[in-house]
Amino acid sequence: MSLSPQWLDELRSRTTLSTLIGKTIKVQKAGREYKACCPFHNEKTPSFTINDEKGFYHCFGCGAHGDAIRWMTDQRGLPFLDAIKDLAAAAGMEVPAPDPHAAKRAEKTQSLHDVTSAAQDWFVAQLDGLEGGEARAYLARRGISDQTRRAFGFGFAPDSRGKLKDALKAFPEDMLVETGMLIQPEDEPGRKARESYDRFRGRLMIPIRDQRGRVIAFGGRILGTGEPKYLNSPETPLFDKGRTLYNLDKAAPAARKSGRIVVVEGYMDVIAIAQAGIAEAVAPLGTALTEHQIERLWSMVETPVLCFDGDSAGQRAALRAAHRALPLLKPGHSLAFATLPAGQDPDDLIRASGVKAFEAVLEKAIPLADLIWRSEHDAAPLDTPEARAGFKQRLSALTQTIADGDIRALYGRLFKERYDALFFAPRQPGFRAPAAAQKRGGTLRNGRWAPPPPPPTAEAMAIRETGGDTLLLRAVLSGLLHLPGEIIVHREALASLDPADDESRRLLDALLEASDREETVETDRLLTILGERDLYNMAKGLLRADALHFTFTRAETDRRRAQRDLAEAIAVIVAMPRIEAELAAVTRAMAENLDEAGYARQQSLRKLKADLAARVAELAQPPSE
Repeated sequence: MSLSPQWLDELRSRTTLSTLIGKTIKVQKAGREYKACCPFHNEKTPSFTINDEKGFYHCFGCGAHGDAIRWMTDQRGLPFLDAIKDLAAAAGMEVPAPDPHAAKRAEKTQSLHDVTSAAQDWFVAQLDGLEGGEARAYLARRGISDQTRRAFGFGFAPDSRGKLKDALKAFPEDMLVETGMLIQPEDEPGRKARESYDRFRGRLMIPIRDQRGRVIAFGGRILGTGEPKYLNSPETPLFDKGRTLYNLDKAAPAARKSGRIVVVEGYMDVIAIAQAGIAEAVAPLGTALTEHQIERLWSMVETPVLCFDGDSAGQRAALRAAHRALPLLKPGHSLAFATLPAGQDPDDLIRASGVKAFEAVLEKAIPLADLIWRSEHDAAPLDTPEARAGFKQRLSALTQTIADGDIRALYGRLFKERYDALFFAPRQPGFRAPAAAQKRGGTLRNGRWAPPPPPPTAEAMAIRETGGDTLLLRAVLSGLLHLPGEIIVHREALASLDPADDESRRLLDALLEASDREETVETDRLLTILGERDLYNMAKGLLRADALHFTFTRAETDRRRAQRDLAEAIAVIVAMPRIEAELAAVTRAMAENLDEAGYARQQSLRKLKADLAARVAELAQPPSE
């Protein structure tokens, strides 16, 4: 068996090293690399790094260093050939059979690169020559600068059946056919063998390069009328379109710097975006995004942004990519989807509104889970129980395609929450209790019938629905006016508040300042002090018996209970902003990394917020008869 350097390079490029090593030891993301505790020596602090872009691991503690093959032989203990076979099977590659001519084939592959390189040089020369005038005019109309033209290697194929063949006659004809430069018609019985001829004729030529920057194929755009509009090289020993991304050689270094990679639909989209200053853009080559291309994108960034046209074809392409990605999802890796305005491609948008408009589209990208939800929600009307059940079944079927157990469970929970919120809304005021409860005059609590609560006040309803921050603050201020001795008790908590309403802020500051002078013993004395600050009318209004309906704002409430309930209300109004801030932070973090711990914390905070609002709403109920 002879394994060429080119074959081994391809094997390494198809293997995501962090994923391979992560099957054996626990790895963690650390910037653009991964880290772990070294498996080759005992350590408690990670000094073992994995670099997917460069394809090697290194331990700064013991010096262990190697690539995917070395990992399989040194850590897994496999013989070299067994390591190669395991990696090749995972990468979908066939291990070359024993062949004494393997070295010659490797030389031939290298010479195939020579063919495509020579073809590229010839196409560029034709674009700069007399026959390239129409192609140059087309590029000018598209706003492609000379600098961009040179950077992306634009060329031109004259409308001739044999000019390229003549130009590359130094290479054997079968090599020109094998690289896709020539078309060899099939022989027909009884007829003379037909000659090969140039594949690309009368087209603007765009070279397709591998990640190392070598030309491996071409895309040709027709300049006049005719079909197909774009013509790609056929698949060859150099070119596998399902594994190749256009512009990857330039986009990969840019993506490492920006932490972002953008996937658009075609060559010209990539080129227009690059000319506008966004270098980290790639495109599939005339097909839907494949599993191999998704894995290649993930080796550069954790969440590539897929930007497709707003028409039905663009949205179908986005959905196909989403469905292909679901089984591949792994912790920390997903896709985001941005949609262009209807009827515009990136070039149109940038020309009309500038690159900032395109950046704004990217910033509005939605997560993969949202795209799945939207597409299934909008697939059919949901106005019957059967349609809703079908919607639920479709979501469940897609969720079951996710291989990773944790992610599958989290998607299931997310979709269930949204489904329940959509079709099983919370009970609204006026909901009638079951007949059995009505007959007993109450509800069943802890195995016993409890008397019915009084009708909820407007304040209680507002607090349950919105949290009632402003209303609760007014109630607390009223309670402090009724019980001025409580100001000094809760001074530290009250001082941490920052009311949005200017008048409430002034009143709170005045109460705190008065408590510092120990002049809050009696309500009347407090009103005199507030009168000096033009706060008398506000304070008097808060003291009115019919102004609010909290236990601690009513004169008839037992003093001890009023003090206890006021203390509880102050604790809630201090805690609520912190809870909301943490909930917002957790929710934002989950958009980046949907994990079990984050989900559990989000649900815990939501329940705590709801419980606090419900408890304060109870304090706003009128007294029982």
